[in-house]
Amino acid sequence: MDLLLLRSFLTVADHGAIGEAAIALSLSQPALSRRIGILEEEFGTPLVERSGRGVVLTDAGRLVAREGRPLVERYEALKQDVARHQRLEAGIVRIGGGATAVGHVLPAAIARFRRAYPTVRFFLREAGSREVETMVHAETLDLGVVTLPVAPHSDLAVDPLLTDRIVLIAARSHPFVGRRRLSAEDLEGQNLVAFEAGSAIRQLIDSSLRAAGVSVNVVMELRSISAILRMVEVTGSLAFVSEMGVKGAPVLSVSGIRVERQLALISKRDRPLSTAALTFRERLLSAAT
Repeated sequence: MDLLLLRSFLTVADHGAIGEAAIALSLSQPALSRRIGILEEEFGTPLVERSGRGVVLTDAGRLVAREGRPLVERYEALKQDVARHQRLEAGIVRIGGGATAVGHVLPAAIARFRRAYPTVRFFLREAGSREVETMVHAETLDLGVVTLPVAPHSDLAVDPLLTDRIVLIAARSHPFVGRRRLSAEDLEGQNLVAFEAGSAIRQLIDSSLRAAGVSVNVVMELRSISAILRMVEVTGSLAFVSEMGVKGAPVLSVSGIRVERQLALISKRDRPLSTAALTFRERLLSAAT
């Protein structure tokens, strides 16, 4: 059903006369009469009857008016909601990332964005890079911050975001603290609090240690950087974490081991993003350059 015809009919029903309704709609009376006639053809029955004082609704006309008015109102409300989303007066951004992204990369970016657009909401999911890729692929997330390389999904758009340096930290009581520089061999057999096995950052760290010919003793596996920092201190251990999450823990310099990773922003290729998600994506990438 053409909502233009329905709106015209409701205007006639409200005014009770073709002439007054035509003036309200800025139409000629013949043009408005043609619209009512087309609508009557769609329903297959007269909707109005002319009287000496204007028009009256038939039984079918009263039914169309009663049921059609909420349709028009819902459509108008929908148009307003879409317009609010386009103006960033509403909307939601669904984004995920690992511990570093959720704890240290995204909070400031989200805060800046919400200062500009305070009514836009965020759904933030902390998960490993491969899980975030899966959720972006499945469209349960709009955006993801992941460690490169991504799994070979042809439908993921990948934009480099920033380089994250991974550093070795120690408990303040650890005998390594205070030494100007360590060698890779010094780490042999040391107790290490590590990220979860299988996570992208853990695989990167393990690969770097293997390349240096070093074998460590993983005493605990955690996902949260804050939990790793706490456990390092209370257990007197070592850990490799993002430089962004150190928070005052002693950082050790190790020759022969350099661990860096490239973080990237991913989205599903050829899937239109909402105005809120697209604008946040553009701002995040712009701030990283």
